[in-house]
Amino acid sequence: MGEKKTPLYNTHVERGAKMVEFAGFKMPVVYTSIVTEHNTVRNKVGLFDVSHMGELEITGARAAEFADYIVTNNVDRLEEGQICYTVACNENGKVLDDLLVYKFSDERVLLVVNASNTDKIYAHLLKEKWDDVDVANRTADVAQIAVQGPLSKELLLKIPFCSDVADRIETLKYYRFFAFHKDGKEVIVSRTGYTGELGFEIYLPAEFAVDLWNELLAGGAELGVEPIGLGARDTLRFEASLCLYGNELDEETSPLEAGLKWLVKLKKGDFLGRDALAREKEEGSKKTLTGFEIQGRQIARHHFKVKYEGRVVGEVTSGTFAPYLKKSLAMAYVESGLPADANGYAIEIRGKDIEAKRIALPFYKSRAAD
Repeated sequence: MGEKKTPLYNTHVERGAKMVEFAGFKMPVVYTSIVTEHNTVRNKVGLFDVSHMGELEITGARAAEFADYIVTNNVDRLEEGQICYTVACNENGKVLDDLLVYKFSDERVLLVVNASNTDKIYAHLLKEKWDDVDVANRTADVAQIAVQGPLSKELLLKIPFCSDVADRIETLKYYRFFAFHKDGKEVIVSRTGYTGELGFEIYLPAEFAVDLWNELLAGGAELGVEPIGLGARDTLRFEASLCLYGNELDEETSPLEAGLKWLVKLKKGDFLGRDALAREKEEGSKKTLTGFEIQGRQIARHHFKVKYEGRVVGEVTSGTFAPYLKKSLAMAYVESGLPADANGYAIEIRGKDIEAKRIALPFYKSRAAD
C-alpha cells in the first residue's frame, strides 16, 4: 500500500510545504521554518492539518461502558459533550496508545487515536469487543483541522463556517465539545490541542476540508494566521511537555512511569491493565519521566544516555532547543528514587558528558490554554 494523502494534500504542496512520510501519510513537516511557525502559534494563531489522526467510533447500548473497560480514565463520569485524555493499556499495564475519548452519550463514544496506532487500536477494539457494541473506523471519512494559539477563538468567530455556532464557541470550556450539522453532515468542534496554547480542533467531512482551510487562512490574514507543519507541532508539544507515542510512551512503559498517574482510575472498576497498574502503584515504578535543562545550545536527542554522578541512569526521550523558551531542554526517563535536585546529572552528547540540570515538567504552560 502506498502513502496516503489527507484531503488537504494539494493545498500544502501548492503553498510550498516540505512533504514527508509520517505514519503512512504524506504530511507537511514545514512551510517556512520550524522556529517561525512555532512562535506564530505561541504569539498569534496557526492551522494544522491533523487529518491523519484516527477516529474510531463505538456505538451501542453499552458503548461508554466498553470504552471505560478499554481505557484507564473514567469515561463513565464524563458528561455528554465532555472529553478526557487517557491511555489504553495491555494486560501488563503498558501503553498501547494515548488518546482522547469524546462522550456523546452512553450509547456513542468517539476515540481519537494517534495515526501510527490507528490500525493497532482498531484491531484491539475488535478483539475485545462486546456483543452489544459496534466499532467503526471513521478515519478515511473525517478530516481534522487544529486551530491553535492565543488568537484561535477570535479567528473562529470571524469565519462564516462558524457563524451559526459563534455563541457555542465563545462559551466552550476546556476539554468540551459540541456537534452541529452543515449541509446535513456532522461537524465537531472541541476545545483541545497538542500545543500548550488556547486551541480548538474541528472534525468535519473530508470533502469540506479545503474550503474550511482556505476560509480560515483568508479570515485570519489580519491576525497573522499561518499554516503550521509537523516539525513545529512537535516542538510545541515538547515545550508543553506533552507525551509523544514512540518517545515518551510505548508498550514497554506504563502511564505511572510517564507521570500520568492522574489518568489511572484504579477505583472505577475493572479495565484492561488494572491489576498490573495496581501492583506497580503498590510496589513503585522502576523509572520516572523528568525534565533537564542542558548548558549551552547542544541538543540531547532520543536515546542519548543520562548519567548521575558518572553512572548511566536513563535515557532521553525527546530533546531540542526550545524555540520560545530559548533553552536546550530534554525529557528523559531515569531510575526512580534519584535525587530530584538539580545537581550531579549529565547527558552524553557526541561522546562528552554535558552538564544537565534536572527540572520539573512541564517546561511551559500557558494560562490561557485551559
